[in-house]
Amino acid sequence: MDFLNLFTAEPDILSVLRTIDSFVWGPPLLLFLVGTGVYLTLSLGFIQVFRLPLALRYVIRPDPSDNDNAGDISSFAALTTALAATIGTGNIVGVATAIKTGGPGALFWMWLAAFFGMATKYAECMLAVKYRTIDENGQMAGGPMHYITNGLSDKSYSKPLATFFAFSGICVAFFGIGIFPQVNAIADSAAITFNVPPFYTAIVITVLVAMVTVGGIRSIAKVAQVVVPFMAIAYVLGCVLIIATNVSSLPSAISLIIRSAFTPTAAAGGFLGSTMILAVQMGIARGVFSNESGLGSAPIAAAAARIKEPAKQGLISMTGTFFDTIIVCTMTGIVLVMTGSWTSEYEGAYMTSYAFSTGLESIGIYIVGIGLMFFAFTTILGWNYYGERCVEFLVGVRGIMPYRVIYIALVGGGVYLTLDTIWVLADIVNGLMVIPNLIAILALRRIISHETRKYFDGLKEESDSY
Repeated sequence: MDFLNLFTAEPDILSVLRTIDSFVWGPPLLLFLVGTGVYLTLSLGFIQVFRLPLALRYVIRPDPSDNDNAGDISSFAALTTALAATIGTGNIVGVATAIKTGGPGALFWMWLAAFFGMATKYAECMLAVKYRTIDENGQMAGGPMHYITNGLSDKSYSKPLATFFAFSGICVAFFGIGIFPQVNAIADSAAITFNVPPFYTAIVITVLVAMVTVGGIRSIAKVAQVVVPFMAIAYVLGCVLIIATNVSSLPSAISLIIRSAFTPTAAAGGFLGSTMILAVQMGIARGVFSNESGLGSAPIAAAAARIKEPAKQGLISMTGTFFDTIIVCTMTGIVLVMTGSWTSEYEGAYMTSYAFSTGLESIGIYIVGIGLMFFAFTTILGWNYYGERCVEFLVGVRGIMPYRVIYIALVGGGVYLTLDTIWVLADIVNGLMVIPNLIAILALRRIISHETRKYFDGLKEESDSY
């Protein structure tokens, strides 16, 4: 259904939202998103391949001297805060909905989007550090809205572009990735795993979010640094155990994923069938939801890092996409395909829980349930901060407290929306956030190349001096 049919569509909100979603995530935006990643990959010399070992070394062995630089939190805390906002329902529920709608081939397109997205994540987070400022409260303020206004010379369009990004960021925090998909996933997991009614889940989440978010970025980062690494490792180990116990099915699962990426997938069981175009659309859209490369959210956390060199933070932030999609989403997708749960009648969190209970029987459902609750909770915290920085850009620090009150209030209502409505709405507002960010990245492409060359030339000079 194209955009013109919006006015002749069925008179229900979901049909209208699906029409808008198809228009927003049509071929132009998909090409724009992946094309930007391809351009940056080529212009930066496949930085996500050749510089990944260095980036991982920065994450595993942080330089203590970085803590002497200006910033609110450490580089590792900035990374885990960004990962807190990305490793969530996109990795568990998002992969399930992508495969349920687009077939196993959607996972291949998630991989492709993540590979090129790593270059995009590097560029946007590097720009965030280069053009960050300090707000009235003495905190670091950065992200696309700041590198748009501070990096682009033509204020006639840079200010409206930055304003549009900040407004879209608040919409994503309220109605997209930030609240509704996460709260809904937590409620589903609590019901599936522990038989807890959604009403009680909503109360507990609201109270916990309020307790953490009042403390701001430092409080959020403290929680993220503990929860994210622990739960990610536990979840991945659960996936590895399922794959190891069903290793004979792995070759056929990989073959099905690759084959389905380029051919239509026939209906099977509870799967209704899918075209290649739908696999591409679902894979890239859910990939962006999961790793947020090009979305412009991670740069907001990166800007708070105590670090001097913009390129170094870009490298550290780039690993977030690697961890999120190449590792965690891949694990989920392979488990869904190997266990055959993608053809079941289940969807969303129920589909992934079914896959794990099939693969690990008694403990599988608890790995998914507990993991999803923690992942989704940290995502809510991370997006609270992203939206807060967007509000600060638009109206100043006086808007932060009213924003937090609204955010916390919306948390309690997320359990009552339907899954289809939540994901379509999230896709739409995500797409609106992507557009101004990608325009800014391409407009600042020479700055990105210059800063990158300068940093690596400096590293070479240091190594030559020893």
